[in-house]
Amino acid sequence: MPHTTRLRDLGIQIGSLPTGPLNAITDVPGVLVGQTTLVTDTPSVARTGVTAIYPRPDLHQDFVFAAVYNFNGIGEMTGLPFIEETGLLTAPILLTNTHQVGLGYDTLVRYGAQKYGGFAYKLPVVAETWDGWLNDMDAFPLREEHFMAALESAGPGPVAEGNSGGGTGMICYEFKAGTGTASRRVDLFGQTYTVGALVQANHGDRAHLRIDGVPVGREINPEMVPLPWPAPPTTSSILIILATDAPLLPGQCRRLAQRGVVGLARTGGFGLDGSGDLFLAFSTGNHYEPGAGGLKSLQIVPHFSMDSLVIAAVEAVEEAILNALVAGETMTGYQGHTAYALPHDRLVAVMQRFVR
Repeated sequence: MPHTTRLRDLGIQIGSLPTGPLNAITDVPGVLVGQTTLVTDTPSVARTGVTAIYPRPDLHQDFVFAAVYNFNGIGEMTGLPFIEETGLLTAPILLTNTHQVGLGYDTLVRYGAQKYGGFAYKLPVVAETWDGWLNDMDAFPLREEHFMAALESAGPGPVAEGNSGGGTGMICYEFKAGTGTASRRVDLFGQTYTVGALVQANHGDRAHLRIDGVPVGREINPEMVPLPWPAPPTTSSILIILATDAPLLPGQCRRLAQRGVVGLARTGGFGLDGSGDLFLAFSTGNHYEPGAGGLKSLQIVPHFSMDSLVIAAVEAVEEAILNALVAGETMTGYQGHTAYALPHDRLVAVMQRFVR
């Protein structure tokens, strides 16, 4: 996997908690990520892709507790009634573009049926953000094999960021961005737990961007780096996936998912009217074998001991968004539209000027 620049590569560190070894959602033991990136000009202009997230490799026979939070609902994430009713996530998560949620859903259900049998991946989560400025979405460029490839390639290790996977054609704070990830570690009751975040960032106005409190968006203005469009679209979105190996119940997963709002706000996100801001958090800290009979024994972090996990979630989301921005590379796509990267040299200069 080619290396893309990350926030910390520029000497910029945010937050107070230590990261995991990869500073990625895959620092959570068992979490796997796979991606398909489609960049082509024939037969249509495609700047899009798929990101697949497995909470653990044997998810089909060992479910995880999960919860969702709808910060602003002008977007789509399937499978939410099932999660809200049961508190369980029973299939991998797919992130892609707005027009191809249906194909992703069909492919994921078919994939589970072929690999594990009939109801393996029932009522799955497939979510979207809009990449139509750079990608000809009306041509529906993704095919079943692209979704299959993301699922089949899922593994541990580093996660490609910026112009990769479902984030390939996404724009954030009017810079090229896309996929981003980060993690934090906390110590609780003699154990070390990890909270990881993966975002598909496609939101925000340039003037609102802040990094560690510094008004970067105002300092790197459109005269320095052109905006991607003459007038911003009326919609924007972000998908936030949070994972932890701390043993949490569904209600506690929801508390964690809600904190994605704080991480988003720290970078300058507001959840404006046309925004699809949908968050999901899952915990791998318990085991739920669907075929096992009898009562189940569970562990939980006490409610009043969740503060460090809350801080970890906020910091991981904030840094994941910024990693998506820093990793994004200038891209020209549909109808000649261009989204420009956040220039690293200007960013470093701005941060140094504002250092306290």
